[in-house]
Amino acid sequence: MFKTHPKGLIGAALSNMGERFGFYIMMAILTLFISSKFGLDEKTTGYIYSAFYALIYILALVGGLIADKTRNYKGTILTGIVIMALGYLIIAIPTPTPVPNQTLYLLLTCFGLLVIAFGNGLFKGNLQALVGQMYDHPEYTKKRDTGFQIFYMFINIGGFFAPFIAVGLRNWWLSVNNFDYNAALPELCHQYLAQGASMDATNLTNLQTYAQQAVINGASPVADLNLFCTQYLDVFNRGFQYAFMAAIGAMLISLAIYAFNKNKFPDPAQKKAAGKAAKATREEIQMSATEIRQRIWALFAVFGIVIFFWFSFHQNGYSLTYFARDYINLDIIDINLGITHLKGAELFQCVNPFFVVLLSPAVMWLFGALGRRGKEPSTPMKIGIGMGIATLAYVFLLACSMALPGKDALAGMSSDALTAMRITPMVMVGMYFILTVAELFISPLGLSFVSKVAPPHLQGLMQGCWLAATAIGNSLLFIGGILYTSVPLWACWLVFAVACGLSMLVMLSMVKWLEKVAG
Repeated sequence: MFKTHPKGLIGAALSNMGERFGFYIMMAILTLFISSKFGLDEKTTGYIYSAFYALIYILALVGGLIADKTRNYKGTILTGIVIMALGYLIIAIPTPTPVPNQTLYLLLTCFGLLVIAFGNGLFKGNLQALVGQMYDHPEYTKKRDTGFQIFYMFINIGGFFAPFIAVGLRNWWLSVNNFDYNAALPELCHQYLAQGASMDATNLTNLQTYAQQAVINGASPVADLNLFCTQYLDVFNRGFQYAFMAAIGAMLISLAIYAFNKNKFPDPAQKKAAGKAAKATREEIQMSATEIRQRIWALFAVFGIVIFFWFSFHQNGYSLTYFARDYINLDIIDINLGITHLKGAELFQCVNPFFVVLLSPAVMWLFGALGRRGKEPSTPMKIGIGMGIATLAYVFLLACSMALPGKDALAGMSSDALTAMRITPMVMVGMYFILTVAELFISPLGLSFVSKVAPPHLQGLMQGCWLAATAIGNSLLFIGGILYTSVPLWACWLVFAVACGLSMLVMLSMVKWLEKVAG
C-alpha cells in the first residue's frame, strides 16, 4: 500500500491514528458525559458541543497561522500533541457527581475542552499540510488523492477502537460497583434529585423499575432512591473520566510515533525560503498574483459547500447519539466480555470508522479503475456526488423515523411502552453506512483538493481555512438538538437532507470552473 508513496506517509498516518484514537474516545461519550455529569438537557449540551467542535477547527486556522509565521511546522505539531494530552488530563481528573458547584465544575470541564481544541488546532491542519507537501514532488503528484485516502483510512482505524474503550471502561466501573448500565437512568436520576417525589408519576415509576434492574451481583435492593441516584450518577460519570485517562495514553503513543518519524517529513520552511530566493519577471509575478486569487476563490467556494456537510455529518456525536440512546434497542448489542460488557449508544460511533476502513480500499480501487479508463471524475465532481449521497443518508433515516413518537412524547410513556417502541440497531448501521460513503467522497478528497490548489506559501493557512469552514458547520450543530427536541423526528432529519441536497446542486453547478482552476 505504501510502496509507491512518500516515505513519510506511514509515519504521519500512524501518528494521526494515535491522536484520533484518543480524540474519538472523548467524542464518543462527550455529549452523554456532559448531560449525565451536570444534568443538562439536550439543547444546553448542544451549545457546549457546538462551541467545542467549532473551536477545534477555528483554532486549526490559528495553528496554521502560527506554523506559517514561525516556519516551524514540525515543532508546532509536536507542541499540539502535548497540549492535547494536558487537556485530556483536566477533564479526566475524577470529580464527584452530582457536582457540589455546577458553575465551577462546568467551567473546569469547558476549560479542559478549550485546551484540547487549541492543541488540536496546532496539530491537525499542519500535519495535513505536511502530507500535502509530500505529494508536491513530481514523482508522487498523481497519487495525491490516493495518499490522502490512505491517510484518512488510518485516522479511522483509531476511531474504530475508541468507542469500545470508552464504553468498556465506563461499564466496567459500573459493574465493579455492582451496577448495570441503563441509558435512561442518568436523566431520571437528575430529575429525581432536583424534584424528588414530585417528579412526573410515569417517570418516577420508570426510575423505580430501572433502579431495581440496575442493581447486580447480589447487592441489596434499592430502598432509598435518593441514595441510589447519587451513587449511580457518581459511578457512571467516574467511569467516563477513566475513559478520558485512556485518551491520554493514546496521545503519548502518537507523540512517540511522531518523534520517531519526524525527520522523514518535509520542511515547509525550507521550501518557502527557496521560493522567496527565486527571481521572477514582473509579468510572472503578475500572472502568479492572478492565479493565486483564482485559486483562493475556488477554495472558498468549496469551503462554503462543505459547511453544510459537516453541519449534517457531525450530528453523529450529538442528535444521532441521542436518537440511538432514546429509540434504538440497545439490548440487542450487549456484548459480555467477562470483566466488562459493551452496551450503550456510544458504540454506534465505531460504525462510521469501521466502514471508512472497510470501504476506503474499494473506493480507491473504483477511482483507480475509472482513472485507467480515463473516466475518473474530477475531485470537485466527487465532492458533489458525496453531497448527494449524504442527502440519501438522511432521507433513509427520515423514512425509518416516520412512525416514531417525538422526543417530547417519551416522558409520558411507561417502561414497557418504551421497550416496545424501540427499533433495530440496523437502522443506525444503515444510516452510518450511507453517510460514510458520502464522507469518503468529500473529506479526504477535499483535503487533497486544498493541498493541490492552495498557493505554496499559503499551504498551512488554506488547510486551516478548510478546517475553519468545518468550524462554521460545527457551530450550527446545536440546531440539531433544537430540532430533535422540538419537531417530529422526520422533520428533524428533513432539514439535514435539504441542506445536503441544495449543497450538491450548487457544487455541481461549479464543477467546470473548479476543474479549470485546479488544472
